Amino acid sequence: MVVRMEEHQLAGGVANAGRVTRSGGHVLRPRGPYSDSVRAFLLWLRAAGFAGAPLPVGVAKDGRERLAFIEGDVPVPPYPRWAQSGEALASVAGLLRRFHRASRAFDPAGRAWSRELADPAGGRVLCHNDVCLENVVFRDGAAVAVLDFDFAAPGRPVYDLARFALLCVPVDDEISAARLGWHPADKAARLRLAAASYGLGAAGRRQLVAVLDGMVARSGQFVRRRVEAGDPSFIKMWTEMGGAERFDRRRRWWAAQRQDFVAALR
Repeated sequence: MVVRMEEHQLAGGVANAGRVTRSGGHVLRPRGPYSDSVRAFLLWLRAAGFAGAPLPVGVAKDGRERLAFIEGDVPVPPYPRWAQSGEALASVAGLLRRFHRASRAFDPAGRAWSRELADPAGGRVLCHNDVCLENVVFRDGAAVAVLDFDFAAPGRPVYDLARFALLCVPVDDEISAARLGWHPADKAARLRLAAASYGLGAAGRRQLVAVLDGMVARSGQFVRRRVEAGDPSFIKMWTEMGGAERFDRRRRWWAAQRQDFVAALR
């Protein structure tokens, strides 16, 4: 007798919203154009001793990727208070540091990787590029794993750290941040905490601000491309977050607040 395991939809995400499920001890998610590259990388990470990422276990009969489920808490908007704590932020930065240390030995050459969120300056360290709270598993308030490597690509670790800061400090105006459930906080101090927890030196901190400058200047380009391609999930997000004005507002906010961040990182 064949027993079918019931599937439960997992919350969160935009690109794969509503299409990621749990069945027993496994997660099932759609395969994409870079799934083979991501699978090879995740298997390599586990063999290298890094357990803070999903372990691929096969491909389902319907073609979906099957990965081992990682027990823990994954925050989704509106983000709970505990996920906004300094302790949670520091733990993600530390996990990202360990991830980069492990991935430095991986050779990404000869494989296809997404360019949608990749470092425009390039690089050879395989980076995640989308470390938001919805892509982190926590246990007892501490980050233990990162999820969803769809946008992984070679780049500079400082760029990956800046992407994480943009999403999790967050480096964003109060109106947009509040729509995701973020409570008012000293964001410059949170960026300093993230940089310190990652172990970033003085030169790296200056580079972090420069990378954030470019990141904020390009804000909205990725989402707009998905909207223009007709992706319903991104169209919904674009509309709910206020369209182009949402990103223009972030640029104005960053121009006004930038010196506070520079001072905090000295």
